[in-house]
Amino acid sequence: MFKSLQILLLALIGTLVSITCFAGSQKEEPLSNSVKALMQRSISDRASPRLVFATPEEGSAWLNEMSRRLQKRMPDTEYREDFLRTVHYEATRAGIDPQMVLGLIQVESGFKKYAVSSVGARGFMQVMPFWVRSIGTNDHNLFHLRLNLRYGCTILRHYIDIERGDLYRALGRYNGSLGKPQYPNLVLGAWRKNWDYSTKNWEYAPKNT
Repeated sequence: MFKSLQILLLALIGTLVSITCFAGSQKEEPLSNSVKALMQRSISDRASPRLVFATPEEGSAWLNEMSRRLQKRMPDTEYREDFLRTVHYEATRAGIDPQMVLGLIQVESGFKKYAVSSVGARGFMQVMPFWVRSIGTNDHNLFHLRLNLRYGCTILRHYIDIERGDLYRALGRYNGSLGKPQYPNLVLGAWRKNWDYSTKNWEYAPKNT
């Protein structure tokens, strides 16, 4: 009986905690006062998440398609659609493609809300806890769906700005593997294979170096 309980407990922990070799390990670096203030304003946003499309019909089409693709990973319809609306809102307000963010989440956490990496990164977008100290407040819980996505998108936007729009290098910074091709290629590959929703030409092709 005791052994069965142990097995059950381990299985439960396995569903809550994911240690992945590609989980985020952002480097803690000094921020200028202006950058810190900008990121703090972004984190403090309290507007309700919503789809940002030219028409409601376009938003519904996107939500239905992304929901269909995500169904196996997130079976609960209400939670899945709330997650997708939040991804779209937080990514769009940060000036990032929401589909790319879905690719990043797939690689970082496998869409596990309570994923924790071997270096302590947390949640869907594997945010390092030092960011709460740097730009947030003590009551910020990185396992909270919207807070995690808001932090992740804000941090990635910061790295894109540092790299002057070079998404490939920004992804390397996000993962703490700047200069190495494996992680950016995984994210961009997941984006292109599973989440691409654009008729435009592929802009960020994976690189070999």
